Amino acid sequence: MAKHSKRYNAADGLIDSEKTYAPAEAIELVKQAASTKFDETVELHIRTNADPRHADQQLRGVATLPAGLGKVVRVAVFAGGEGARAATESGAEIVGSDDLVERVEGGFTDFDVAIATPDMMGKIGKLGRILGRKGLMPNPRTNTVVQEGDIASAVVEAKKGRVELRMDRTAIIHSAVGKASFDADQLMENLTAVIDTINQLRPSAIKGPFVKTAFLTTTMGPSVPLELATTLTLRAE
Repeated sequence: MAKHSKRYNAADGLIDSEKTYAPAEAIELVKQAASTKFDETVELHIRTNADPRHADQQLRGVATLPAGLGKVVRVAVFAGGEGARAATESGAEIVGSDDLVERVEGGFTDFDVAIATPDMMGKIGKLGRILGRKGLMPNPRTNTVVQEGDIASAVVEAKKGRVELRMDRTAIIHSAVGKASFDADQLMENLTAVIDTINQLRPSAIKGPFVKTAFLTTTMGPSVPLELATTLTLRAE
């Protein structure tokens, strides 16, 4: 068994592993437990009753975090004409069409979110090996393939801070919900947005309870078990 540091053990001592915590209390605990020199990410981990081997039980979507992710989000937009103009005016850092495709082909991936208009997808398809590996491939399901008229709103939404929600092979959903330096209200806003989105995306093929367990933690800290009854009723306004 791996040995933990004195810092970790001290943080772990704050948490009673035999009980579950309401979201507000769990947030306070993870903030207290974050004691490293860097600003740790606060993470949500949800174990579901889904079987990811079945397509109709998979979950995938995007949640927009009202308080952001605690970092500058660099947005690249593959578009031309009015779409390119709208992207630039909305704050996208990188905008282009064929020229941007060529830059990415050459290895350029210095951005966090890629957005494209449908007419560009035929050209972007060949970038799948590069963008797909980094989770940057535009996709209609994540609102990153949009019509020209929707470019501005897509850029603004992306820059607020978005997290992609999807199950791993063990039916667990992992999501960042902010930074330990955020105040409790900001973390609660973000946690609520993620939980609400997961509830909306719940696969209809799953009968009975969807969520088995949920935990809140930080990058280097211990996990705090969440009380499902109060956590799963969180709703974004």
